[in-house]
Amino acid sequence: MNQKSIFQFNTKNVVAIGIGAALYGFLGFFGFPIAPETWVKPAVAFLVIFGAMFGPVVGFLIGFIGHTITDLIIGGGVWWGWVLGSAIMGLFMGFIFMSRDFSVKDGSYSGKHVWLLLLYGILGIVVGMGEATLFDIFLMNEPFQKMMVQFGTSIVANVLVLVVLGLTIVLGILQVNKKNSNLTVDK
Repeated sequence: MNQKSIFQFNTKNVVAIGIGAALYGFLGFFGFPIAPETWVKPAVAFLVIFGAMFGPVVGFLIGFIGHTITDLIIGGGVWWGWVLGSAIMGLFMGFIFMSRDFSVKDGSYSGKHVWLLLLYGILGIVVGMGEATLFDIFLMNEPFQKMMVQFGTSIVANVLVLVVLGLTIVLGILQVNKKNSNLTVDK
């Protein structure tokens, strides 16, 4: 297996950043409200998928650029704390890429990798949403009680998307690629 580099900016990774950020940004506009100014956003699944496929730096950039696009589409300014929160989630969700014997491209994984993807994802959600919450409390002077509700509900919403969409899609891609990696070409 080739040495994995998280700082590899080849054409494939740059295109992945562009496509991932566009998908996350434009689809981030859609969601289901669950609390004041808090939504279940299916677009978070793209952080899981692209992070697992291309690594933490690509996941970070997709979260950062994509959330900025969402805020620009919605209007009312860019909420940098939440932009950074999405970037942190993408970063953590990409950590699975660095795991030995894990490769979405080759369909190579084990049960340990599934648990690691969940662990990294949940940690990224808690750290990212924690950063966004603290940013809003201390720099944007948002009410503490409101931000605690947003913090808790955003964690629940994002973990739900991680498990139901992100993990399911990554496992599906791994299974398809695992089957394809066993194909041989007869000459």
